[in-house]
Amino acid sequence: MDYNLKGKVAFITGAAHGQGRATAIALAKQGVHIAAFDIAKQLEYPKYTFGSDSDMATLKKECESYGATCLLHQGDVRSDADISRAVEQTVNELLRIDILFNNAGICAYGAAHELSEDEWDNMMDINLKGAWMVARRIIPVMIKQQNGVIINNSSVMGLRGGNRLSHYVASKWGLTGLTKSLAIELAPHNIRAISLHPTGVNTPMNDGLAAMEGLTPREVAERSAGNLIDVPWVESSDVAAAVLFLCSDAARFVTGSEFVLDAGLLTR
Repeated sequence: MDYNLKGKVAFITGAAHGQGRATAIALAKQGVHIAAFDIAKQLEYPKYTFGSDSDMATLKKECESYGATCLLHQGDVRSDADISRAVEQTVNELLRIDILFNNAGICAYGAAHELSEDEWDNMMDINLKGAWMVARRIIPVMIKQQNGVIINNSSVMGLRGGNRLSHYVASKWGLTGLTKSLAIELAPHNIRAISLHPTGVNTPMNDGLAAMEGLTPREVAERSAGNLIDVPWVESSDVAAAVLFLCSDAARFVTGSEFVLDAGLLTR
């Protein structure tokens, strides 16, 4: 399907693998130029495998195979210096930013009373504060253009509670609220903001979380999901397809709302 996005510019965080990577490639196929932002190194918390330099390099090669420009920015969403540098370079080279996909995020299990302050703070700083930090540097670009779309990748856990996920759930509920506030503030500038709420997604993070629990990804899905449609999870390509729709003119009147991609989980 042609979404009439050719020539637009998308800034994607957490772009090295998983949902961010799939979305970057899907947009590149539509002729969208990509600014890929990722920490591209291991963190102390959580301890599953993160994206890498080589993941970023292969992403660039694949996006460019579709005729799109792909700028690589290694940085941390908790660092204003990293974000500001990446946004400035993107605007200098590609002249604009039409789409922000705030996708960078982490997840880990832990009972609320057993979490350390560092674990709580890392979850909040990456999932919630990081999304705000990136948005606040890109919003002025979009205001100048009087056009743009911000898609914040929340979760079904941004609309419900979760066992041993209090810090993750709190961060994702916060992201849902942030999105609604941005939609109100930015509507006068023709900028839309939407939160995206997938059920479990088949990604390297999904695999890593299962390994940390001593389970297979399917066992984790069966324990926690309860999707109405008989699938253990959705694919990264499903998330990418949702982003394509939401940033296109087909969704031009969609703002301030939650786009749920949950295989029926929240209806159960």
